[in-house]
Amino acid sequence: LWGVVGMLVGVIIAAQLAMPDLNFGVSFLTFGRLRPLHTNAAIFAFVGNAIYTGVYYSLQRITKARMFSDVLSKINFWGWQLIIVLAAVTLVTGITTSKEYAELEWPIDILIALVWVVFGVNMIGTLVKRREKHIYVAAWFYISTFVTVAVLHIGNSIELPVTFLKSYSVYAG
Repeated sequence: LWGVVGMLVGVIIAAQLAMPDLNFGVSFLTFGRLRPLHTNAAIFAFVGNAIYTGVYYSLQRITKARMFSDVLSKINFWGWQLIIVLAAVTLVTGITTSKEYAELEWPIDILIALVWVVFGVNMIGTLVKRREKHIYVAAWFYISTFVTVAVLHIGNSIELPVTFLKSYSVYAG
């Protein structure tokens, strides 16, 4: 679903490059508002859900164990869907940091970090309770992906909050 939404927004903004009047004078349909929605839908909504789906499916098979916690799995899923909806609403309404690929404001960034930690706890917990003696290489890649994405997201999204929905990057430029 989210992949289709991201692609449709991409088609709309591609058409706007040829026909700029396609925004019909509506602010939330302008190229400047829809392009961040397109990129964030592709990155967070489509790829994010694909990562979760792939790891949750395959980790259970390579460990020969169910996920550590069904509750954490549900929190991960619904928390991520909430993030996607909040991101879509704030991006089209212009509530952004205006930093390329890190447009989301600080409350959403914190929520992303929290949901990512829930994912990591569930993944590591599953590895601890595994029934397979060896840890497959894929699991090591999952761990490295978890650490790398956490470092990239937190490092790139460090902001100074000014109000509840406004912040500025700590990096100049």
